[in-house]
Amino acid sequence: MASLFPVKGVRRAGRGDDCSSGEEERAAGAVMVVGGLGESPGPGSDSDSRSSSPLNCLSEQFERAVQRVPTLVAAAGKDQLLYLYARYKQVKCGHCNIPKPGFFDFEGKQKWEAWKALGDTSLEQAMGEYIDAVKKLDPTWNPQISEKKGKEGKAVFGGPVVSSLYQEETIREEDKNIFDYCRENNIDHVTKAIRSKKVDVNAKDDKGRALLHWACDRGHKELATVLLQHTADINSQDDEGQTALHYASTCEFSDIVELLLQSGADPTLRDMEGYLPEEVTDCRVITSMLQEHTAGKA
Repeated sequence: MASLFPVKGVRRAGRGDDCSSGEEERAAGAVMVVGGLGESPGPGSDSDSRSSSPLNCLSEQFERAVQRVPTLVAAAGKDQLLYLYARYKQVKCGHCNIPKPGFFDFEGKQKWEAWKALGDTSLEQAMGEYIDAVKKLDPTWNPQISEKKGKEGKAVFGGPVVSSLYQEETIREEDKNIFDYCRENNIDHVTKAIRSKKVDVNAKDDKGRALLHWACDRGHKELATVLLQHTADINSQDDEGQTALHYASTCEFSDIVELLLQSGADPTLRDMEGYLPEEVTDCRVITSMLQEHTAGKA
């Protein structure tokens, strides 16, 4: 089956755009032809002037998913590819508004029918379903972690690996420590341990990461709030000089970035490599939020 997924920026065509220009894309070491229904325009379209909004982060995750798919094509079934194709077209072109391919264009008809079946599915829903489908194909892939930047800074194929916090093994209950409970978002256990004075809220693991680092890395906003209420050091830095704000920014949890800023986090603290929190994220919403906060304090 021909490749269905070129790597392009998110762009949605207007109702009068049939998105019918065909093109070839190179992926996974081979040229895979995009046949039948074609693709949408690339750089220079209205995607280049998108305003900062929550949709922006979802769009950037979608783009990462599109870039991931060529490496998964061999393992995906035909139905999975059609599922992804339909949602890709819905994001790029909106609802299907082109004629059904001819009787003998079997592949074209399948692709058209998959796209047509989505009807007026919203942009957000189509992107979300596409991202979820890619995660099912590759459970190790995390759309919230940029492949270009990461806390560990280890280069792999031109980009850093994801945080080591995501590379873990199953731990028996009797062997768990406070960081394990924090990772699991066990708010009750962590809260009781802190209140009983059995655990220092600012205790660090072997890499200098405090509980707040873990909560922010995992997207546990409620737990992060609890830790801050118990006087967690909001600007605590790990062994690489990164704060919880660096972690939340890298993982693109905009709600936690906002929480940290409102709670007094310092966005001007640099890590050991000289990076500010705004420089470790590809999410424009977060970058703008951090820059505006810094400017407001100047």
